[in-house]
Amino acid sequence: MNALKSAALRAGLGIAVVEVTTHLPSEGRSSETYHYLFDSFITPAARKILSPEYAHNVALEVTRLNLAPRLSRDGSSSHGVNMAVTLSGSNTRRLEFDGPIGLAAGFDKNGTAIAGLFDVGFSFVEIGSVTPLPQPGNLKPRSFRLLEDSGVINRFGFNSEGVEKVRSYLREYRQLFGGMGSESIRADSELTEEIEEAVADQEHQDETAGDADNQFAQRMASKFAGYTSDALVWAWNKAMVSKPLSGTLGVNLGKNKTPNISEAVRSLQQKDPLQNLLEATIKARDDFAPHAHLFVKIAPDLSKDEMKDVAAVVLETGIDGMIVCNTTNSRPESLLSQNKVESGGLSGAPLKDISTQCIRQMYKLTNGQVPIIGVGGVGSGRDAYEKLKAGASLVQIYSMMVYEGPGVVSRIRHELATLLAENGYKNVDDVVGADNEEIYWKRREERVRRRMQEATPNEKQIIEM
Repeated sequence: MNALKSAALRAGLGIAVVEVTTHLPSEGRSSETYHYLFDSFITPAARKILSPEYAHNVALEVTRLNLAPRLSRDGSSSHGVNMAVTLSGSNTRRLEFDGPIGLAAGFDKNGTAIAGLFDVGFSFVEIGSVTPLPQPGNLKPRSFRLLEDSGVINRFGFNSEGVEKVRSYLREYRQLFGGMGSESIRADSELTEEIEEAVADQEHQDETAGDADNQFAQRMASKFAGYTSDALVWAWNKAMVSKPLSGTLGVNLGKNKTPNISEAVRSLQQKDPLQNLLEATIKARDDFAPHAHLFVKIAPDLSKDEMKDVAAVVLETGIDGMIVCNTTNSRPESLLSQNKVESGGLSGAPLKDISTQCIRQMYKLTNGQVPIIGVGGVGSGRDAYEKLKAGASLVQIYSMMVYEGPGVVSRIRHELATLLAENGYKNVDDVVGADNEEIYWKRREERVRRRMQEATPNEKQIIEM
C-alpha cells in the first residue's frame, strides 16, 4: 500500500507540474494539452511499465486525488443534443442522469474515488463487488491484458475492503457532495447489521467445522442457491451511485469466476430459483432500504430459454432494470493474445458484439418495458450508439479505461453526441431500441405523450415541431 501511495504521489507530482504549466484560466485539467499529455504519454507509460493490477491501482489513486483529466470541452459539447437520460420503465421509479455514460463495476471496488470519477465525466458510477467482510481475493497475478485484442481477463475473486468500510466511504461522499439523506443512511446501517449477523453465524459454524475459508464459501453458495434470507449477503454485492446519489443496488447473477460459487450462481438464472431470489431481495429492499432501486445483472452466456426465463421473472417481480451483461468465460476463436489461456472473465472489445446481441434480445423479450444498462466492449461513440439502438438506455465502460485512461470518457461522449446529431436525434432517449421498430415507435409515442403532459406551453410548441 505504501508503494502504491508513493507511485501515485510521484505520478501526481508530475501531473501537477503539467497542470500548472499548461493551466488555462477557463480549462485547467479540461484542456486539450492536459488530455493529450495524459492520454498519449502518462497512460501508455503506465501500461508498459506496470503490471495490470498495479497500473489500475495507481490510476484509481490518481483519480481519487482529483488529478485525472476532467471532462474536456469537446466531451461536454452536445451538438444541440439533449444528453440527459430518464429511466422510467413500467415498474421503474423515475431515475434521471445527466448523460448516458457510466463506469462499470470493478474499477472502483470500494467507492474511494467516486467524486474524482464524476469529475472525469461519468454520469453514474457502479462500485463493487462488495463482500460482507474484508477479503483479499485470489492470488496474484489475477488480471491480464490481451493487448492484441483490446481485452482484459480477470479473476480477482471478490477482493474487497468489506461492506462496513465501503459504507463509510459512501457516507463520506454523501456528506461532502450531497445525495441520500439520513433516513437512507440509517437503512444502510440496519442492512449492514443484518448482514454482519448472518456472516458471524456462518463464520462460527465454519470455524468449528475446519477449513474455514472454503467452508464459508461453500455454505454461502449453498444458502445463495437456496434463496434464504442469508442469500442477501451475496445478492446485495453491488452499489451504484448516480449524480445526484440514487442508491441503486445490483443483484449480480453473472459472477461466475469463483469456482466455489459458480454453479450456485449459474443455477439462479433458471426461472424458479431466480424468482425466489428476486422476491426475497425485493422484500429485503422494501424492509431495509425502500428508496433503493434494484437492477439485476446477467451473464452473456445464457441460452435462449434462460434468457426467456430471466425476462419473464424480471417483468413479473417488478425489478427496476437490468445490466447486460457481465464478463464471459467463453473464448472467441478470433483472440490473438497469448493471455487468452488464462482463466477468468473476459471483457473488453471481444465481448462487444456478444453484449450488443444480448441487449437486443433482452429488450425484445421485455417488450422495452425494463430499462437496460449496456456494458461490454464499449470503446467508442459508435459502440455506445449501437448499444443504445439495440435497447440500452445507458452504457458503461471499464476495459477501455485500462487501455486509454480517463480521457476516453470525453472522447466517447463527444463521438456519441456527434453521431446522434448526424442521425437527426435531439435526445438520447429517442435512439433507445431503434433496431426494433415495432417496440421503438410504440415507446416513442409514449415518451412524446409524457413530455407533452409535463411540458410548459412554450415547450409543447418545440416538441410538436
